[in-house]
Amino acid sequence: MSRATKGGSPKEPVKDDLYIDQLKKVPFSGKIEDDENELNRIMAESSDFVIRQFRMENGIKAIVCYVDGLSDTELVDRVIASLMIRKGDRVLLDELHNRNLPVSQISEADSFGEMMQLVLGGDAALLVDGNDRALVMGLRGAEHRNVSEPETESAVRGPREGFTELLRTNTALIRRKIKSPRLKMKPMVVGKETNTDIVVTYIDGLADPGLVEEVVRRIEAIDIDGILESGYIEELIQDHGYSPFPQIMYTERPDTAAGALLEGRVAIVTDGTPFVLIVPVTFWSFLQANEDYYERFQISTLLRMIRILFMVIALTTPALYIAVTTFHQEMLPTTLLLSVAAAREAIPFPAVVEALIMELSFEALREAGVRLPKAVGQAVSILGALVVGQAAVEAGIVSAPLVIVVSITGIASFAIPKFNAAISVRLLRFPLMLLASVFGLYGIVLGIMLIIGHMARLRSFGIPYLAPMSPLTFGDLKDTLVRAPWWTMKRRPLSLNVANLTRLGEETSGGHGNKQATGDRDEAGQQHK
Repeated sequence: MSRATKGGSPKEPVKDDLYIDQLKKVPFSGKIEDDENELNRIMAESSDFVIRQFRMENGIKAIVCYVDGLSDTELVDRVIASLMIRKGDRVLLDELHNRNLPVSQISEADSFGEMMQLVLGGDAALLVDGNDRALVMGLRGAEHRNVSEPETESAVRGPREGFTELLRTNTALIRRKIKSPRLKMKPMVVGKETNTDIVVTYIDGLADPGLVEEVVRRIEAIDIDGILESGYIEELIQDHGYSPFPQIMYTERPDTAAGALLEGRVAIVTDGTPFVLIVPVTFWSFLQANEDYYERFQISTLLRMIRILFMVIALTTPALYIAVTTFHQEMLPTTLLLSVAAAREAIPFPAVVEALIMELSFEALREAGVRLPKAVGQAVSILGALVVGQAAVEAGIVSAPLVIVVSITGIASFAIPKFNAAISVRLLRFPLMLLASVFGLYGIVLGIMLIIGHMARLRSFGIPYLAPMSPLTFGDLKDTLVRAPWWTMKRRPLSLNVANLTRLGEETSGGHGNKQATGDRDEAGQQHK
């Protein structure tokens, strides 16, 4: 018979010695009663922690402990049933380890800390009287979201699968893309309270060993109570914390992560979030989309050019409107100047205040659209912008040309593939507007120079942020502003300091490389005739 108890007898709370690191110093006693009492002390007042006591047929006491809701209770019952028919005078863990238990994974723990770290992650642990070790069984059965199409990185062409909140599902998705024994996954744990599982993923022989060591070193240096999302890690390990530009890229797509690994980068997979971090990155990485590598190079190059143009429009258009209408009216054609002047005749605010009102209103509507349910969020953001803009024009608060400028700016910002890069552009738009209101076009030029100078100083794990433009690396320009044909990109990016630069064999060629085969077929056809 087995008996289950939940939690433990409430005792005086102990704080510092309940951290996993401290519990790793507490060994098992080998006496089942003492070990059970220690478990009750550790998990006191935890109603979801279950201790199931039972005796094997030979009378030896044993307990199985697990967390209700994280472990598969049906598998736990099957394990206990198979153990209760065990015969013999003694029960050694080595014998049980080699026994055919209905368990996918079995490991051993030498301390309460090692055991609890796995149990609190969803495994179940077996303690047998007379043994000073615990048998940890992989019986995880928590509810989780199925693999589905990523919502933040939709694509016209490419795989439709995305990462989930389950760590092992995400690592399996990456492994499916890269079926190589050189794909390494280094496990780590961060967070005193959350004990969040993290996997540092890289391809041995491609990634720079110094880069891998630096990533591991920075993660190990994190001393925090909890990690709830990969954004915690991103902010804690980036090179320049006060910069508005992201220096670490995140993705929901396994193909994007696999492509980065094949270039020699490192991926950081965090349990509990579908967003995988990728390091190092450059500024140009945020203007590239995954389907750039699936479409023909002519289409991909055109799309990249459009994104770069729209990024410039999203950054500078409101500032240009302020500068031209305030200081440089002579730059406008006469007809357009008269039209703008007539539209602004009854506006009580200067151009900068007018622009700030509309920009802030548009940002508020965009934020409201994100927070509202999906069924109404998009409609609210679009209709809200139209209604507010029309009402503001009719009320004489803003001019019609400014509504057009703000609309173009908003559309242009949506063309930036990566959300965190688009936010940076939206943020920097406001300082440029203020500079334009004071210095005109000179202020815009000054602001752009300051932005470029700041970007030139940035590093992402030692890699220059503007590489390969600064410093200039001609070989890497094939996959920056343009996307050259695959048969010309035979080497990986030089700026990443990868161990193996060769990506494409010398014999591999593109459309022109098949002329020989075509000629051979034509010759064979003539001979047949």
